[in-house]
Parts: sequence; C-alpha cells; structure tokens
Amino acid sequence: MKFFSNYKIIFYSINISIIILYLFPGSIFGCIFLDDCSTPAQITPDFSKISTNHFYAFFIVSIFGYLTFLKDKQIKYFIIYLILLAILLEICHLFIPQRSFQWSDLFGNLLGVFVVIFFKNLINKYGLFKK
Repeated sequence: MKFFSNYKIIFYSINISIIILYLFPGSIFGCIFLDDCSTPAQITPDFSKISTNHFYAFFIVSIFGYLTFLKDKQIKYFIIYLILLAILLEICHLFIPQRSFQWSDLFGNLLGVFVVIFFKNLINKYGLFKK
C-alpha cells in the first residue's frame, strides 16, 4: 500500500490521462483501434443505463486514488474531487465537438467511484487485509 503513496506520480499520470481522454474531441481509442475518430471503441457492452467504458475509467482512477491517499482527510477530499471530476468532465461534453452529454456516461462515471467507495468501506469495516 505504501508503494503508491510514495509514488503519487502514478495516480497523477492516470488522472491526467483520463482528463485528456475525456476532453479530446472525438475518441482517441476509436482513432487508434478503429481508424475512425468519431466512433468510440467499446470495451464491453453497456449495462442497461450505464456506460461501461466510463465505469471502467473511473473505477481504475478510484482504485489508484485510494491506494495513493491513505490519510482520512486526504480520502475525504479525494472522494469529493472524484465526484466533481465525474460530473464536470461529462458536462464538458456539451461544449466539445464530436462529444455529447449522456446520462449513461455520467452514471457510469459515478458508479465507478461509488463501487470503489463501497468496497473500501467494507474492507475498513470488517478489517480485511489487516495484519
């Protein structure tokens, strides 16, 4: 656990990568894998009303954030940051060419954050992984 808190650059690099991916007009992965920047590359089919790509992105950022920030005060600010980031990045899609605001994307962002918070609270409550 101390590894990530000692090397915060890992979290910051992932965080900057997510922001670049969200603010890019079009789809970087679509450009790379499909040779079509207007078509996003779909990792798995969407859940009923939730974008899986957005869920995976915020799930990964949340996990690395929890591994990076270990103090309670840092965790509280981190949770607020992630929720605001999830909302603001999706709102930015209203103004970015070839991107659009979608509720399913916003729900995917928030679910990715909340799932990690839920499991982190379970681990803390039941003392899993303690010595």
